[in-house]
Amino acid sequence: MKKLIFVAIMMAGLFAMSCKRTLPDQGTTATVKMSNGWWVTYSLGGVSLLGDPVFMSTYNTAGNTADSMWVDDLGKFWDFKGVVGVDYKALTFSNPMCINDYYGDTAKIANGKVLLKAGHSRAGNVTDSIYFEIQYSDDDTNMVAAPYFNTYIVSGTARTGFIEDDY
Repeated sequence: MKKLIFVAIMMAGLFAMSCKRTLPDQGTTATVKMSNGWWVTYSLGGVSLLGDPVFMSTYNTAGNTADSMWVDDLGKFWDFKGVVGVDYKALTFSNPMCINDYYGDTAKIANGKVLLKAGHSRAGNVTDSIYFEIQYSDDDTNMVAAPYFNTYIVSGTARTGFIEDDY
């Protein structure tokens, strides 16, 4: 009887060890190479408008497709958040009529590009960089003709996660 119980326990143990638990692959978003937090400057006519860089984000849409993403200034410049079209293979983005999700105006985003490993953070760490041009429909400084006004240059580097790189 002891042998039978011992064999049954051994069989159960072997069966339990042979069952391999696999966790589902969490994967990444469809725009993983373009989605990040960024330390950026806003400039107009070669003049930096805010002094130190400010934080903004790019991230995937709810549809999680490689053809669009959100551009969000997190209220640090114009209170702007909109969806842009993406060419993921070229790492470029734009939208000639980008609707602001914060309050309904529009913007034109052009020449957007994420450059992998092309930037250096505040402490000199190699990181990705971002560049795009944006014009706001409600820009009342009116330095050029309507319907869109000034072309603001947004450029900067990806957040590295190191404290010494944060502003």
